[in-house]
Amino acid sequence: MGQTIIEKILSHSAGRPVKPGEIVIVRADRLMCDDIMMPFIVSKFREMGFQKVRNPERVVVICDHLMPSSQVDDVRAYHTSEDFAREQGIANLHRTDGICHQLMVEAGHVKPGHIVFGTDSHTTTYGAVGAFSTGIGYTEMAALLGTGELWVRVPSAVRIEISGKLPDNVMSKDVILRIIGDLTASGASYKSLEFTGDTVEQMSVASRMTMANMAVEAGAKCGLFAPDEKTAAACGIALDSYQKSLTPDKDAVYERVLCYRAEDFVPVMAVPSNVDHVRPVSELAGKPIDAVFLGSCTNGRLEDLMAAAEVLKGRHVAPYLRFIVTPASRKVWLKAAENGTLEILEKAGAMITTPSCGLCCGRTGGILTDGERIVATNNRNFLGRMGTSKVEIYLASPRTAAACAAAGKITEA
Repeated sequence: MGQTIIEKILSHSAGRPVKPGEIVIVRADRLMCDDIMMPFIVSKFREMGFQKVRNPERVVVICDHLMPSSQVDDVRAYHTSEDFAREQGIANLHRTDGICHQLMVEAGHVKPGHIVFGTDSHTTTYGAVGAFSTGIGYTEMAALLGTGELWVRVPSAVRIEISGKLPDNVMSKDVILRIIGDLTASGASYKSLEFTGDTVEQMSVASRMTMANMAVEAGAKCGLFAPDEKTAAACGIALDSYQKSLTPDKDAVYERVLCYRAEDFVPVMAVPSNVDHVRPVSELAGKPIDAVFLGSCTNGRLEDLMAAAEVLKGRHVAPYLRFIVTPASRKVWLKAAENGTLEILEKAGAMITTPSCGLCCGRTGGILTDGERIVATNNRNFLGRMGTSKVEIYLASPRTAAACAAAGKITEA
């Protein structure tokens, strides 16, 4: 019987064929620890009696959620991260380089076929380059740091086939939002979402990262794309025989198959306060807004900033509207500066911030208050995510967000 992508990755790790529902012990290729969780990880690591990290060369510590700090207590996350990295010989420490999920791919920490665990639910992002990556809690991470291994139940898979050419005003964010709306927030719980079809093949790795990032919003354990030459270029490698094999077999068994025509996609938004509550932008047009946020591990990459700049070139954001732009990494920031993207956004009235998680997690500048409405390009619109529980958050693509910023209300690009 043929295998899905997730079955191939976990079979390779186990050294034998595995099947959905089976419990296997896997060895982690990379562990990602973010600043907001580091105090808890280190405390639990000590409590468990560990003295040394098993494979420090496989560990990546990234300060992003609390950068720059907005509360006095946040500073302990920096000190804990730096002190633990120094003590354990962890060379991969990023303090001000950008968002964890962007950096794991951009800095070459993740490769196709890797098994990666991270203390953030959107660790699923690395599935864009063919890695099995998923989020875990700080207790599991502490155990992984000490042992290098973790048990996993082999997920069954849902195949998502997309064929054709997307309309010009539709981005991969619109695609994944539509899919989440169809699946619902629990429709892929502990499943592997596996994306295929010529539309997917045409997508950039950055666009695939957006989709893999949000797979967890349907409850998925991971979101996977078969590695190809675009993957190899993004990861700075030549694919080996194992990595080339990470495509689904023709006779692979899927729990469910969803098929889409690319031409049928339209710009959409997730409306307050659930990610699976998805509606066409055209049905929401005219609603006034107070702010727009362009950034996050979902849509803070160069192509996202460039898409927004294309919409805003020669235009200005609406009066009294706050437009916050947060590049996903320092490298993205520099490239956007070099090619003129930041200048266009700045002239349009954007507030451009240092690379970080920023407003997405509601911990740094830009939070909103009762009765305000924001269009944002991040991955969650839950109550209280960006300020008080009476803030309305609408999730959209960078193109749509930019158009809304210029109009001062919800509108299509």
